[in-house]
Amino acid sequence: MQVFVTGGTGTIGSAVVAELSANGHKVLALARSEDSARTLADAGAEPLRGGLDDLDVLRAGAARSDGVISLAFSHDFGGPDGLATAIAQESAAMATLGDALLGSDRPIVTVSGTPWVAGRAATEQDPLPLEGPVAGRARSVNALLALAAQGVRATAVRMPRTVHNQGRGGFAGMLTERARSSGIAGYPGDGSQRWPAVHAVDAAVLFRLALESAPAGTAWHAVADEGDRVRDIAAVIGRRLDLPVEQVPVENFGPFGPVFVTDQPASSAHTRETLGWTPTHPGLLADLENIGK
Repeated sequence: MQVFVTGGTGTIGSAVVAELSANGHKVLALARSEDSARTLADAGAEPLRGGLDDLDVLRAGAARSDGVISLAFSHDFGGPDGLATAIAQESAAMATLGDALLGSDRPIVTVSGTPWVAGRAATEQDPLPLEGPVAGRARSVNALLALAAQGVRATAVRMPRTVHNQGRGGFAGMLTERARSSGIAGYPGDGSQRWPAVHAVDAAVLFRLALESAPAGTAWHAVADEGDRVRDIAAVIGRRLDLPVEQVPVENFGPFGPVFVTDQPASSAHTRETLGWTPTHPGLLADLENIGK
């Protein structure tokens, strides 16, 4: 099938484009710049110029395709409302894509985060949180999944806090970059909180499986590591960068502070059993060994 992909040059998106192409799908990918367009073309995708806020371009991309994978999310968090603005932009884009598919029975796969559940690992059956700094993303994902009743095979792949490849990406990648700039491999809280993780290439396989066969209105967990302790993540970062490892104030992480300090392991048992998804790439702690000074 021809698949319209947004966010096709990111850590997840680039792996998704490669996975789709390797399995016989044609990829039409949103490109917000000439550089992005060249990167996508080199990966075998057809670029479609436009940004996430170009809603007419999104409609055109969906109209040309047999299915959609929506991954784009702005990471420009400058200013006090940066995260809220990015969430609002993503929500408008998903609503536009979903509307373009009404009554077609075509698939759309979107992305969200694994939920937090007190005292245990979150499962695919747990609802997304409707309170907190990223609640707007949950509401937009729920609205998309509800389109299953209107002839859209909408599904969601819930991503863990770190999606990594060659030691880069996700919340662990943010810890690494902060360590480089501050000179301290810092972690918030006491460091015992756990973050789930997945290698980007393994996650890409799950996006393809969901696109091809997941029933409408369902959610899946792209979780390979159920939960790595944050102080263990920081310890590898500190050793690789030859920096001290220390607890630092939650406030140092801005709007992500409350999320960073939360214990949030997640399970993917149902996803593995139902869709036959089997992660095969290195776990987070092993992959962080690729960090270079």
